[in-house]
Amino acid sequence: MNILIVEDEQSIREMMRVYLEKAGYTVFEAGDGQAAWSIFTAQPLDLVLLDLNLPKQDGVSLCLQIRTVSQVPIIMVTARVEELDELVGLDVGADDYIKKPFSPRVLIARIQARLRQRAKKSLVRDGLELYPERMEVINHGEKVYLTVTQFNILYTLAHDPGRVFTRDEILEYAYDQALPPDVMDRTVDAHIKSIRKVIETDAKHPQRILTVIGKGYKFNDEA
Repeated sequence: MNILIVEDEQSIREMMRVYLEKAGYTVFEAGDGQAAWSIFTAQPLDLVLLDLNLPKQDGVSLCLQIRTVSQVPIIMVTARVEELDELVGLDVGADDYIKKPFSPRVLIARIQARLRQRAKKSLVRDGLELYPERMEVINHGEKVYLTVTQFNILYTLAHDPGRVFTRDEILEYAYDQALPPDVMDRTVDAHIKSIRKVIETDAKHPQRILTVIGKGYKFNDEA
């Protein structure tokens, strides 16, 4: 498995590389956004660890650039702890978010969760086709793009239409592991908003993913 670390602080980058290599991963490193893009376009990668505050090209714009060509899992790694930064990071296509300082064990666990996909069967719901083996979504014959976490959330809801899932339940299914302590309920709302943008005819008046006030979300079983 190939992982790209994009981090401008050399000491943090080296620490991450040591732990990742001990865990059996092949590591590529970049100290700025432009160097990261050069590596990304030259090497097959399985996951990107991406700092937000980078020289030459910041993490948000690099994440957007990657998402134009790939759905590779992206984990934001940053010291910027404001809630707005977290939601912005997820809205531009990041799959997860980890805050500095962090435990190397937590980092490895989050990486493993992103790379691990449970065996799932293809689903067809209301003109929506989900293919887990390819992480592919077809909406009325047109391919649309979701991050790994967003795909997992959509699959969870569509797999059991009509069932109301709480935000905690959605996060547990989406992350496929024990819930990370720094992931907030509002993270689910940000993901749902992004999913609706690509699968709903009118994201402001959704017909597929419905909000159940005071409870959570469900996939419409009457659509």
